[in-house]
Amino acid sequence: MKEKKPKKNPNAVALGRLGGKKGGIARAAVLSDGEKSKIGRMGGKVGGKARAASLSPARRTEIAKKAAAARVAKKRAAGAEQGADRT
Repeated sequence: MKEKKPKKNPNAVALGRLGGKKGGIARAAVLSDGEKSKIGRMGGKVGGKARAASLSPARRTEIAKKAAAARVAKKRAAGAEQGADRT
């Protein structure tokens, strides 16, 4: 029976692709912004899924409600600004 490999820390993977703790800063100076962004995105994509899996359904609901309220408040603020410009 095969043993499952332990899940890797996405931040550690991104750091390793830059060259580890010592060489990472030097290599990061050589990489273009697009390359650095691509490496960071790989860790972020994995990290988001891991975070969602670790949250309870109640906590996910709480976060979603807070985000929805923020979106509504932002739209209301934008609407109020437009109404003030008309007068």
